[in-house]
Amino acid sequence: MAPARADDRPVLVAPDSFKGTFRAAQVAAAIGRGLASVGLVADLCPIADGGEGTLDALVRRPHRRRVTVSDPLGRPVEAEYGLNGTTAVVETAAASGLTLITAEDRDAIAASTAGTGQLIAHAIASGAWTIYVGVGGSATTDGGAGAIATIEAAGGTRGAQLVVLCDVQTPFEHAARVFGPQKGATPAQVDWLTSRLEEQARRLAKDPTGVAMTGAAGGLAGGLWAAFDARLVRGAARVLDHLRFEARCRGARAVISGEGRLDHQSLEGKAVWEVAQRARGCDVPCHAIVGSQALSPEATRAIGLMSVRQAGTLAALERAAEELGRSLLCGD
Repeated sequence: MAPARADDRPVLVAPDSFKGTFRAAQVAAAIGRGLASVGLVADLCPIADGGEGTLDALVRRPHRRRVTVSDPLGRPVEAEYGLNGTTAVVETAAASGLTLITAEDRDAIAASTAGTGQLIAHAIASGAWTIYVGVGGSATTDGGAGAIATIEAAGGTRGAQLVVLCDVQTPFEHAARVFGPQKGATPAQVDWLTSRLEEQARRLAKDPTGVAMTGAAGGLAGGLWAAFDARLVRGAARVLDHLRFEARCRGARAVISGEGRLDHQSLEGKAVWEVAQRARGCDVPCHAIVGSQALSPEATRAIGLMSVRQAGTLAALERAAEELGRSLLCGD
């Protein structure tokens, strides 16, 4: 017999996507089903940090537009962006994302952000005055050169304000070293890309070298900051604010977050880190269910997570949530 519940407050379920595998909404739904199986109510709150799922978190479907743009290798691809009044949301992953090309086709040197520039230019032409640009999950290390050239060719920003939602703190000059290998760059190519970024930094209107967050999306964040005076903000913080996370957290008995891989990059302001910090501020226990766990127990505790479980499939996510739910009911 299941233990009696101490209260009827919901569990706030706030996972990010499992990059390239499950959308945040799928992860949240699976965790919700696991909690429901032991009688717990879930408040589903799928989140993002500027990468995949940012558009889903910030813009409802009636306010989406679909256009044909260039993928990272210049091939046509259909991509969505959000437009609600004069505010737009562009997701770099939709046009310049790593998931748009196969592992065999990855080309870290040729990959361009031109498609993201096309989305931004389309939003400006459609009347957007504020454009949020989520820059996680890119296949590119071009320092934003493709996007900058595309926007300038379309007439520039025309007074529109770009707000870049970043998921890392990495500065411009380290983008290739930190992110290049996962985009297919060999050690020799990482060196070449770093030299190219350094040359780009010297040509830009402002020098992004040493500036936090400018290395996001292979330097796209820094390129937009330097060329168009874009604001750089933490993506996860902006999304959680939009979703009224604190108010929902204060009414919860616990929080469950998650992402595809919990590792050292999670400590740089990614979604799980932001969720755990805010849950701690609300004095609500926070747990995580992740695809893989690469942090030490000490680092995990430093984030503010009470427990971490691993699950690589939707069925496994349900089982992990059921197990965690039973633990919550027991007061652990």
